[in-house]
Parts: sequence; structure tokens; C-alpha cells
Amino acid sequence: MPGEVDVPAGAASLAKGLRLLGIVADSREPLRFSELQRKSGLPKPTFARILRTLIAFGLVLPDRARGTYGLGPRFLELSHRVWDKFDLELAASPELDRLSESLGETAVLCRLDGDRLQFLDQRSGDGLGVRIDTSRRASLHSNAAGKALLAFQDPAYSRAALSRIELNRHTGRTICDPQTLQADLALARARGYAVATEEHLEGVNCVAVPILGQDGFPIGALAVLAPSFRMDESSIHPVGRELIAAARRITGSSGAIAISSGPRPRSRGSRNRYNLECVLPWGSQLGEAPVWHAAQGVLYWVDILQPAVHRFDPATNRNDTRRLSKLVSAVLPTEGQSLVVATQDGIEELDFESGSLSAFVNPERDLTGNRLNDAKVGPGGAIWVGSMRMDASRPSGGLYRVTGRGCVSRMESGITVSNGLAWSPDEQTFYFVDTVPGRIYAYDCVPGKGILRNRRILATISEQDGRPDGLTVDRSGGIWCALWDGWRVNRYLPDGTLDHVIDLPVPRPTSVAFGGADLSTLYITSARTRLPATTLSEAPLSGGLFACKPGQSGIEPRLFPLTGLSSGETEGVSGLASE
Repeated sequence: MPGEVDVPAGAASLAKGLRLLGIVADSREPLRFSELQRKSGLPKPTFARILRTLIAFGLVLPDRARGTYGLGPRFLELSHRVWDKFDLELAASPELDRLSESLGETAVLCRLDGDRLQFLDQRSGDGLGVRIDTSRRASLHSNAAGKALLAFQDPAYSRAALSRIELNRHTGRTICDPQTLQADLALARARGYAVATEEHLEGVNCVAVPILGQDGFPIGALAVLAPSFRMDESSIHPVGRELIAAARRITGSSGAIAISSGPRPRSRGSRNRYNLECVLPWGSQLGEAPVWHAAQGVLYWVDILQPAVHRFDPATNRNDTRRLSKLVSAVLPTEGQSLVVATQDGIEELDFESGSLSAFVNPERDLTGNRLNDAKVGPGGAIWVGSMRMDASRPSGGLYRVTGRGCVSRMESGITVSNGLAWSPDEQTFYFVDTVPGRIYAYDCVPGKGILRNRRILATISEQDGRPDGLTVDRSGGIWCALWDGWRVNRYLPDGTLDHVIDLPVPRPTSVAFGGADLSTLYITSARTRLPATTLSEAPLSGGLFACKPGQSGIEPRLFPLTGLSSGETEGVSGLASE
């Protein structure tokens, strides 16, 4: 609820009604009569009278079956009228002022004008910033604002617009290759913001976000431009987070579903940290998918949002990096010399030394709004990989099983953010995470047969405790799960009981894996993406790689027998194997 306001004389009842309407609007779920009254602080007779009035005017709608109250149709009608008369420039003006003042750089408001970018308004920073002529038009692909507008449009619209754009009209660092540009747009959608490093103007970097309308598509873009020496690769991503928050304030739209509402307060308890240390203070944007390669004695892991596959050698503390031109979400060892990675184009074979990629199979080649996420090699040697919508805005994700010959089976659907996968030591139970509802699922399975039955909830993590992310299983059957925004890793027993907690000095641990010669070291990846500056100052190791000795040992990761056709095509996608 907003803070207290001065209520004119004679308007006390109206103010009480508006406050009650605000409670209904701000609640994540419809509230019962008693809950509404308690939150309102009003005497029961007064509360009941005001509530009846709001219902009579259609501003509140009672659900008789559930006994709850939500926003009514009249409220939605009024909100649509606001959108019909929405003045983007007027609404964005205070945010332009705030951004320019707080960042000391140039903030710009843009919109689409056919297949060009139109600059509508700007605020300059400290006098030494970038100047933009608001009467200018620019190519959509040559700057961050245009890419933000393209990335968040309907995919069919974006493809049509790109087909009309003359990509070869720019030189220098502007992306002119269609495939590379599509990869960059996918990365922007996954991040929530687009980045351009000296693509539009030499010596100028830019970061931009879409301003989403009521239909979820962009009505404009908000951007910050700065000299590249002041806003470099290390500082440009926190600006993206500031822009996301500003864009949401302009329209009141939450945009895509957030994985969680933000980091919970850091625990100051005395839980055992198991001699936890940051073995690699890397600062990755979204470190993920650690996997131990026993034959090489190294840990592979990825950074999804600064696309790269990393190879960490604990014996030397050396971390070799292979940067990729497209989003990569998981890496898996094979029985040969190469690796397998999950990218925005499906499952691909990677030669780490050269960086070359070879298409293997794409389980979701027709779902352009989705991307693959976490992956593991399961019993029998098949890859199990989950998917999610690029912006996590709807439950369009699934779970797939991919054999060494490229045969794909869909095992689950209706997933919002598919995440951690693991099997019990006897391979009779499969564990799978859907991050947004906060659930770790357990299934009965037949090892190596691709059969799942009897899905049930092993554990539900409340939002105030964080969101479940990557997981692994130890030899005793314990399930270790990283809690995004929870500052910790939890260990659960096979019956779902919380057994141990490892507190971390970073809010966003992302995944876990056992490694080392005896598989007794637990490695933990983490992220710094979209963290506010205050949190980053409290948790400067965010994005680093951590390790500890929790007193348990892991199960040696399986290798993928890459024997397929490497054709980039599936042999067929079956229906749900659990049906």
C-alpha cells in the first residue's frame, strides 16, 4: 500500500474505500473476508458496508465458491480506458530524469516508427555524456533500443521486420549477420534487456529494455547511453536491472514472470558452512550447470547470459573459457573427446578447444519462444533436458529425453521454468524442479527406459525462502538443491524432510555438483544478474564458483554416447511418456 496521504475534509469514507480497493489490488491471491478486514484495520460494520459498496459498483468481485474477493470487471474496464489515453512521453519523463540523475549518463525514450527506431525524448547526464538528436531515426538492428523492441515482439513480427531490414547498411561493430543477430535477440529476451557495444556510435555503449503494454508487447523502449570507458562490460549489466525496474514503473506492468520477487534478507545465523570457500571469484552473470568430468579431473560449467562454457581445474585453480555466440544453458561430457551443450538451437556437439559447434538435435525446433535450460545424462545414457519460455512468462516448457541416436521423447509439459534434474542412487526415483511454483517433484522411473510414473511433490519452497534451482543427489540418497534468492543450499531426505542447510555469502546460488577425485567436494555456481547495487555491495562474490566438503560423496556423472546422425533433425518426438 502507498504511504499515508492527506485526506480532504468530508472524504474519509471515500479514502477508506480506496485503501480497501488497494489492498484487494495488491494482494497476490484473492483474500477471504476475515483477511481483508484484518488488513484494512477497519471495524467490521464499517468494513462490511464499504466492501458491499465496492461490489455494487463492480470494483470488487466476490467468489462465492471460495469465499474470496478479487478485482471486479469495472476496475479492468477503467484500466483499459487509461491505456487508451496513455501518454508514453509524459509517463516516462520522471523516469528519464531519475535515471539520468542517478547514473550520470544519457537516458533515452524510443519507439518503433515502421521499421526504424524513433528517438522521442532524452535527458543528458553530467554534461560530458552522449547527445541524441530526438528528430533522428535509426536502424533497429544497430543499437540496443531497437534490439529490445525486436526481441520482445511477437516472433512472427520480428522475423518479418528483420527480413525487411538492410543489415548490410552498417559497418564496424554493428551485427549484420542474420543468424548472429537472431542469437543476440534471444539473449536479450533471456536477460530482459539488450546490449550494444559501440554498434551504433563509436566509443558509445548502450543498454535498453522494452516498455511493455497491456498485451505484453513493447510500446516503447528505455535506454541508457554512455562512453564505453565509463559503461563497460562489467558495469553495463547492473544498468540493465535499473532500466527493467524503471520500465515497469512507467506502465505499472510487471512484464514477464519473475523467478522470484528478489533476494530474501541474508541469514545471520551460525549454520555450519562446511569450510565453504569461493574457489573462483569469476563474476559470471548466470553461472549454471556444473558437471564433473572424471577422466579429465575438471569441472565444466556455463554462463548463460554471457554465453560461455568454462573448464575449471581445481588442482591449478585455472579456469579456461570458451565463449560462444549463442545462449548456452548446460554442458555434458560424452564418451568421446567432445562435449554436448544445450543452446538456443537445441542439443549441439562442442569441440571445446576450437569452439566449433555441430548440430545434433533440437527437441523444440517449432517453439521459437522457448529455450532449453538444465540438462543431465540419465540412466542408460540418454540426455534429459528441460525447457522454458525465453522470458518465463507462461508454462510452455517441457522435459525431453534424447538418446545417443537423436531420438526425442517428451516426458513432461506445462512447466514454467524447468530446472534441476537428478536420480536416486538406485535409479528408481527421478527428481525434477519447476522453479516458479517452488516445487521439487519426484517420479517413479524405470532405469534406462524413459518411463515416468506417479509424480508427486517432494518439497515446496516458499517464496520468502527463495526458489529451487539446480540440484544433485549424493550416494546416501540426499537431494541437494540451490535456492535462488535464498542465500543457501538445502539438503533434503528422500521423504522430503529438510536435513541440512549450507549458508552462502551470495543470494543467488544456481546449481550444485559433486566433484574431485573422491567426489566429496560440492561445487556451487551462482549468479549476479539483475541484483541491485545494494545487494552486490553486500555480496561481491556473486557470480563466483564455490566449493565445500559437506560430509557426503556424489555419484559419478554418466557420459553421453554421442553416436547419432548429427543432422540437426529429430527422429521424432513422442507424446508424454508419463501418460
